[in-house]
Amino acid sequence: MILVMLGTQNNSFHRLLEEIDKLIEKKVIKEEVIVQAGYTKYLSNNMKIFTLIPQEKLEKYQEEANLIITHGGVGSIIGSIKKGKKVIAVPRLHKYGEHVNDHQKQIIESFDNNGYIIGIHDVSELGLAIERSKKFIPKEYKANNEKMLSIIEKFIDSIK
Repeated sequence: MILVMLGTQNNSFHRLLEEIDKLIEKKVIKEEVIVQAGYTKYLSNNMKIFTLIPQEKLEKYQEEANLIITHGGVGSIIGSIKKGKKVIAVPRLHKYGEHVNDHQKQIIESFDNNGYIIGIHDVSELGLAIERSKKFIPKEYKANNEKMLSIIEKFIDSIK
């Protein structure tokens, strides 16, 4: 099963679900897909889509998932990598009205560079990322507040 988490950001991330739908139609994705869509309104016969999933049930889905596809929200990424899951993260982009700025690009790049996730820049790269995920072994996440603070500080400094 693939779990897709779009967080609770109050803007749509419609284009990610469109791409997943295309990949299901092309048989690149053959597994069941469950989506926590938040504010993204999308209809599909190929995915089970929920607006919000209670935290306990979401954690159960995370445990069961073979792959998690998520937006670049820190909570979604860390919650998944703490469970040792393979994660593909796709940034919400300002130019599409998906977020107020492009900070998710830097967040994803940081986690990707450290070997925790597969980070991509655009939904068009999702098919290749799914193929790559089959052999990807994520680095084990260990809570390291000093390192995480350093990553966050570098990010904040980069957007000043």
